[in-house]
Amino acid sequence: MKSLYSDNEALKFKTDLDLRVYTSRLLGRDASLVLHGGGNTSVKSTATNLFGEVEEILYVKGSGWDLATIEAEGFAPVKMKMLLKMAELKELSDTDMVKYQRLAMTNPSAPNPSVEAILHAIIPFKFVDHTHTDAVVTITNTNGGEDKIKELYGDKVLVIPYIMPGFVLAKLIYDMTRDVDWSKLEGMVLMNHGLFTFSDNAKKSYEKTIELVDKAERYLEAKGANLHVEKSDASLELLTLAKIRKEVSNLKGGATIAILNDSDLALHFSKQDVEKIALRGPLTPDHVIRTKRIPAILGDDFNADLTKYVKEYKEYFEANKTNETLLNPAPNFAILKGNGTLSFGANAKEANIIKDINDHTNEAILKAEKLGGYKALSAKNIFEVEYWSLEQAKLKGGGKLPEFIGKVAVVTGAASGIGLAIAKMLNSRGAAIVALDINPEVEKIFAKSDAVGVKCDLTCSADIQNAIERAVKSFGGIDIVVSNAGIFTPSENLDMLSDENWQRSMDINLTSHQKLIKYTAPFLKLGVDATLIMVASKNFPAPGKGAAAYSVAKAGQTQLARIAALELGEFGVRVNTLHPHAVFDTAIWTEEVLANRAKAYNMSVEEYKTNNVLKTEIKSNDVAELVCAMAGRAFAKTTGSQVAIDGGSDRII
Repeated sequence: MKSLYSDNEALKFKTDLDLRVYTSRLLGRDASLVLHGGGNTSVKSTATNLFGEVEEILYVKGSGWDLATIEAEGFAPVKMKMLLKMAELKELSDTDMVKYQRLAMTNPSAPNPSVEAILHAIIPFKFVDHTHTDAVVTITNTNGGEDKIKELYGDKVLVIPYIMPGFVLAKLIYDMTRDVDWSKLEGMVLMNHGLFTFSDNAKKSYEKTIELVDKAERYLEAKGANLHVEKSDASLELLTLAKIRKEVSNLKGGATIAILNDSDLALHFSKQDVEKIALRGPLTPDHVIRTKRIPAILGDDFNADLTKYVKEYKEYFEANKTNETLLNPAPNFAILKGNGTLSFGANAKEANIIKDINDHTNEAILKAEKLGGYKALSAKNIFEVEYWSLEQAKLKGGGKLPEFIGKVAVVTGAASGIGLAIAKMLNSRGAAIVALDINPEVEKIFAKSDAVGVKCDLTCSADIQNAIERAVKSFGGIDIVVSNAGIFTPSENLDMLSDENWQRSMDINLTSHQKLIKYTAPFLKLGVDATLIMVASKNFPAPGKGAAAYSVAKAGQTQLARIAALELGEFGVRVNTLHPHAVFDTAIWTEEVLANRAKAYNMSVEEYKTNNVLKTEIKSNDVAELVCAMAGRAFAKTTGSQVAIDGGSDRII
């Protein structure tokens, strides 16, 4: 492991806190050191209070912040005097610890201090760095792990036996170090937990972490605990993945994102004796609030395997509970025998966090097995952290959950106009999005963990199938399909209508929708409260002169939706159609098209734009709102309907 510290870059930072932010981000940049909010750092400094008095302050990472992106405001300023007095107490509940740490803060709007703030305070150095480094924790999670750590570091590192994080850990270290010469220590290893380094210099504290981790990595390599992963293929069918996701969603009581990991490492791990090596517990107890203690192991009869997992989780709860309330017993991740792993989350971010943790854990397990055998903490120790109120608080978000959280939506024609507005609105309301468009810009527009853009020619069956595969592998299934893509062909009267114009409209405005239904229907049948929404046109109920190619195709699309409603209804899939008209902030309405349509109606362009009963402007976001209504609770018991969104058309009314 190499240091990322730059003396030139560090010169930009003048204050203690600025330097603390800089080196914290260096640690957070390396996923083998900390993952997704893990670890914590601090700096001891001074501040002048309201009365002109200089106080010693511990700036410690605040709860909910990630070291990779932390800012100065992510550090909670806590009075050192209070923290050191708390360390002297014989007993202190974690609830009271959090309360009194907040009372000792100099900024009440700052985040809650880390649960390890007292521990940071009693370490007599300016900068303290705490990581959950893979290499060190891998060694601690082996048979004879403590002896191996002592063999590696000698007496330069203080080894702390595992104990619950929080006040009891701080108290243990406080008692253990009363007679310790801190100047002779390079760090502390907390068994099954992580590494602490410290110095009065930001660079030295950071680089001591790098040095100790590098030694651990070299130790693993020297002991033959290397990882050689061969390339292999998975054989899991996409429909099986969607079935698993549907069953887990049922167990969790709501739509769940399921991310398939079929990387070489995941496949390699899933082909080991997973019942033997994967059911011993997490790499560190911190992970349990994300992953649960163990995964589900899924074979051919995954329903029976999931039932078994739920039963055994309830038994684990009953064996360890005092007065806790049972959490949802469904798995948060699963190993698919021979086919990789699955992570389950309320949204894509959560599922990806679990996926990352599993990757690091699985690699550590494979290395630990070569080092004498992987050995995690006991079920009782893990239970204490899983049901620890301070850890559970990290997962609780305030406010109402987004309506479409956990759902997966496929939207076509999503690079511009109505499709773009629909995809963005569904995503903003919680849905994971797979956005399709023939325009490759869609891949740049939608490039997030919960929004994937796919270049797709919707007249090509292979392209659609590839896009559906991307959707299911990315998120586990499909719940919402918005079939929106279309073109407005040139205006031509019937006696002048070209074969090319006619066929192009049929291919894009009709056949592409039929193909999309064909390839998404099997997954919609396995969706959660699944729905198919057709974006057709006012030209179906009220066709116009010169628009035969467009109007006939849209009539066919509408009829297609009605048939889909009949065929898919028995599977609980709702199919509804909306008919927009005069939505002018879309790519389909070029100046040329507007001029031609206005001319066909003997109107000016402005008259044509406001040609509705309400004399109101219809925009893409208005259509998106109606799509969200159709996908949501308002249309929960409606199928086969058609709704115009046109400001009112006297020809339809």
